[in-house]
Amino acid sequence: MMTDLTELTIAEAREGLKNKKFSATELNKAYIAAMEKGRDYNAYVTETPEIALAQAEESDKRYLSGQAKDLDGIPLGIKDLFCTQNIRTTACSKILDNFVPPYESTVTAHLKDAGATFLGKLNMDEFAMGGSNETSAFGPVKNPWSKNIPLVAGGSSGGSAAAVAAGICAGATGTDTGGSIRQPSAYCGVTGIKPSYGRCSRYGIMAFASSLDQAGPIAKDVRDCAILLKNMAGFDAKDSTSVDAIVPDFEKFLGADIKGMKIGIPKEYRVEGLDAEVAAYWDKAADMLKARGAEIVEISLPHTKYALATYYIIAPAEASSNLARYDGLRYGERVNGKSLDDMYINSRTQGFGKEVKRRIMIGTYVLSAGYYDAYYLKAQKVRRLIWQDFRDAFEKCDVILTPTAPTAAFAIGDKEMQKNPITMWLNDVYTVAVSLAGLPAMSLPIGLNKDGLPLGMQLIGKYLDEESVFKTASTLEKDAAFKRMK
Repeated sequence: MMTDLTELTIAEAREGLKNKKFSATELNKAYIAAMEKGRDYNAYVTETPEIALAQAEESDKRYLSGQAKDLDGIPLGIKDLFCTQNIRTTACSKILDNFVPPYESTVTAHLKDAGATFLGKLNMDEFAMGGSNETSAFGPVKNPWSKNIPLVAGGSSGGSAAAVAAGICAGATGTDTGGSIRQPSAYCGVTGIKPSYGRCSRYGIMAFASSLDQAGPIAKDVRDCAILLKNMAGFDAKDSTSVDAIVPDFEKFLGADIKGMKIGIPKEYRVEGLDAEVAAYWDKAADMLKARGAEIVEISLPHTKYALATYYIIAPAEASSNLARYDGLRYGERVNGKSLDDMYINSRTQGFGKEVKRRIMIGTYVLSAGYYDAYYLKAQKVRRLIWQDFRDAFEKCDVILTPTAPTAAFAIGDKEMQKNPITMWLNDVYTVAVSLAGLPAMSLPIGLNKDGLPLGMQLIGKYLDEESVFKTASTLEKDAAFKRMK
């Protein structure tokens, strides 16, 4: 009996396609059927089965002619922040309700060129602002691990993580500004990597905070992330922050010996609010790496305590500037008024959600005359200190191991989270410092808590050293032996 095709990893599906065990069309039809059955998760906001099948047909032709590309026929979900030519792209905001881009983002263009098929656009927090996928204009994503009560999938790439976990896409694109690939990956029991800043082009990705935003993959396992990242990354002259560096074949580092590697454990990361089970798994993960011959060393990241405050000054400041373009005049939804000013006000009032408005107002405040020096400039100086902390730490270690999030996924509509947005922001305590420093970091599932919910561990590498992250992650993944959702 043939295995359910949606249970295959990308690596396994690619092998099956090459060996002609099934066709790209059959693979995509299996995912389309699963996508239709899985609508209760609210992971997709736009479904494009006809596009996926047309792309799969072309992939089948290339397989028959012996000219198959690296991702030929692999069905992906695309976070709704990536502009996709002639496919609706909304950033899950009312202000872009029916926006259809006339151009393609560089990352999705790379994936297309590699032969991937696009099943549709995935739900996310509005303009990537949120940590639970509850700020989306299309409603929250339901975590596939939910049992008695619906749980959040994490944010902002909640749709991407949930879709991969539920088997309604083989892999997905995500973006990470302060943890938006890693945290939802941890909540949904899947694997995701935020590469080094500049590794993937930002061209065609709707900007949240330009000095922090970075695209990356979410997939079923470490190998699939390596396959996707290799095809997503690369220099792009259209992005001034793109790094002109060779993109390694990340798959080659999987399974490599980690004997003699030094794994850093930051002493400042045992923060208040860290769940006891998460802490126990952190210790267990360190023991697993030690048993493989790695050396566990204590490191210090002394400015960690300022990371959240620094992030929530810099990110909203950049957001307020980036979102100024959405005024109802040139594109997007327009709400008319008696004057031009009225039209601007009405369009932005009705177009933006509560969290986006909150961050625009914070950002406008910290950039305003009299407050720029006191807040924004000071935050940039602290950001430099956070970067220096990591630089100093990496003189003592090769990779840093931390939890991805302090707890497991929480309930949709959690009253404490809704009442105080800062409580929600605290979920990013382990991820924001990495983003401020522009470093690569991966989240992979380590085990289940007493309620049967997945917990994630984070591996942080030196700038442009994704190889060490992949090498360490593949070892940890093997020893953790996490059972994916079927």
